[in-house]
Amino acid sequence: MRARLDHAPLIGRRGLLLGSAALLAAATLPGDLRAAELDEGWLATAGVGEGFAAIGLDAGFAPTPEAPSDVRLHGIEASPAGPLAVAVGRRPGRIALVFDRRKAGVVTSFGPGEGRVFSGHGRFTADGRLFLTNEIERPADGMRAMGRGVVAVRIVEGGFAIRDEWASGGDGPHDLMRSGAALVIANGGIEPNTPEARDAEVTGSGITLVDPTTGAVRGEGKLSADLASLSLRHLAHDSNGGTVVAAQDLLKDGEARPLLFRIAADGALSPFDAPDAAWRALRGYVGSVAYDPSGRFVACATPRGNQVAVWKADGRYLGAVPLTDGCGLASGAEAGTFVAASGYGEVIVVKAEREGVAITARRTGGPRYDNHMVRIG
Repeated sequence: MRARLDHAPLIGRRGLLLGSAALLAAATLPGDLRAAELDEGWLATAGVGEGFAAIGLDAGFAPTPEAPSDVRLHGIEASPAGPLAVAVGRRPGRIALVFDRRKAGVVTSFGPGEGRVFSGHGRFTADGRLFLTNEIERPADGMRAMGRGVVAVRIVEGGFAIRDEWASGGDGPHDLMRSGAALVIANGGIEPNTPEARDAEVTGSGITLVDPTTGAVRGEGKLSADLASLSLRHLAHDSNGGTVVAAQDLLKDGEARPLLFRIAADGALSPFDAPDAAWRALRGYVGSVAYDPSGRFVACATPRGNQVAVWKADGRYLGAVPLTDGCGLASGAEAGTFVAASGYGEVIVVKAEREGVAITARRTGGPRYDNHMVRIG
């Protein structure tokens, strides 16, 4: 089938719900690696055939495998100082693939520290010389999923060998991100839908801010007692020091709990606003969060709620658009836009304005996109 991307003018949410089916188009995933360099676009991870791969998407969201893998790849990060990118494994989290995002193809791979697994996320430093991975100590009994968190500081030119190891400040770290003067770490505590989560009501989750050069703790953020069932997991930041974290809920009791929080410079957490029905619509699970290129809007993707929800950056709720099994989420190419991808191979462009949100383009027929994507270029 011939690939095609359809565009639509910005429409209201109601009009979107009625008209989106008309925008469906079909696309195929080429089996060969990239023939042309990918300098701008998006990177994602996805299920391809019986395996997985890091995927490059060009301006029209045409997908091309960049680096194949036999095991699941989760988060993905491009170097700010060259063509390298890293896709980090999760569940089982025993490998990270390094590939050339311009030419495609695996350059090398590396594993977690002894007795640990990757959380699925890692980040380059601003100069591209170091790569930091969140890793979780895994008890030898193999029965438990949660453990103490370690940030492994790796030297890129040294084959990603570990130079330093810092305490993450909690159990079960998931995402980490440099924002402003601090390295922000989301320690998820007890992860929902794991053996430890059975009958648990308190995750022990929290935010730790550490010095990005020494690992010394500079601040922390804790949830209030009424939100103790939340696991803080995914981070996003804008270019002005704004940082947010999105959560997942251990409890499935139907209560409306906020799942998106602003992180202050000292680590303190403050929830975004939304009607109770909007929080419940997320089904207790946010799988990815992103700022738009202007920093004026923040979006969350929830594959269980089958939607992408958008807030103004000051915390006011704007609305949501549907995306079945959608979780991959990144900033779009233009101010006020996001790109989101689904486990059914759909990619959509979400446009946010003062009066609401809408889907303005859609492409179908891609691979089974995993939870994360990132914009490059």
